[in-house]
Amino acid sequence: MNSPERPRILLHDPTLRDGHHAVGHQLDTDQLRAYATAANAAKVPVVEVGHGNGLGASSLQIGRARLDDATMLTTVRAALTSSRMGVFMAPGWGTSGDLTAAVRHGADIVRIAAHCTEADVTERHLGVVRDLGAEAQGVLLMSHMAGPGELAEQCALMVEFGAQAVGIMDSAGHYLPADVTERVQAIVAAVDVPVIFHGHNNLGLAVANSLAAVDAGASVIDATARGFGAGAGNTQLEVLVAVLERRGMDTGIGLREILAAADVADDRLMKGPPVTDSIAVVSGLAGVFSGFKRPVLEIARTEGVDPLDLFLALGERQVVAGQEDLIGEVARRLKTTSR
Repeated sequence: MNSPERPRILLHDPTLRDGHHAVGHQLDTDQLRAYATAANAAKVPVVEVGHGNGLGASSLQIGRARLDDATMLTTVRAALTSSRMGVFMAPGWGTSGDLTAAVRHGADIVRIAAHCTEADVTERHLGVVRDLGAEAQGVLLMSHMAGPGELAEQCALMVEFGAQAVGIMDSAGHYLPADVTERVQAIVAAVDVPVIFHGHNNLGLAVANSLAAVDAGASVIDATARGFGAGAGNTQLEVLVAVLERRGMDTGIGLREILAAADVADDRLMKGPPVTDSIAVVSGLAGVFSGFKRPVLEIARTEGVDPLDLFLALGERQVVAGQEDLIGEVARRLKTTSR
């Protein structure tokens, strides 16, 4: 039985969405089905699926997915008999029509995402999700770019718009545990809905940061199998389940089964688990979106510049997801100034 001090922690698994960044959004139906089946067997509460940047995001600018949204959703929905299915959408990439289609294809939870200072853009779409009868959640991207007070205000605004859970994504893997504690505590004090934390492992702190979020009052934590995700990857799901179990916390996930699901992910989804390499460390320190790793490496090679310098320059420009076209521009400026 859960004690009042140790509430149940709901783990939200975006392996089949955030993991898409690591493979150029090229997972096929067999891969989606295999992991969804394993996660369902482990009783993972929520399995999120889609293009790495969410509904409607497949494009030349940020990468075309192998499968369209409808195919991804129907494939995963058919494999989930106990787990709920989640989707993610950022206004500007996805539309109300995408939301309607996603719910029609069985999405139970819909996350509407916005840059950390722009929660106002979520109002319409959070309302659409509520009208469709799905659970509406709001998340703030690149949250290290705003302080605790502003994040709390932005989250409270999303609750006013109808969000039934709100929280922050450490999109660049920039946080230290103390940063997470300060921000999550401020958000928890400002809202009366569950608080979400989504970590990335650029500085090797994703599990520690997720535990800090739990201790600060977050009750919905994102994590992926083997950490499969953008850049250095996400909080590692099977490790987090084991750590929370050791702390006496209840996730409802079977440890043996989630270890087996992680093996499926390792075998079927990825060439190798994400690593905290030199690029990841610099990306985290610079506060640059983890999903930029692949395009930064490609453009740095083409332009003949050091990818570490390119990440630092992008950090100085405070470039965010959706501004991939600036990577080439910044690289060319670096090339010119280094002559």
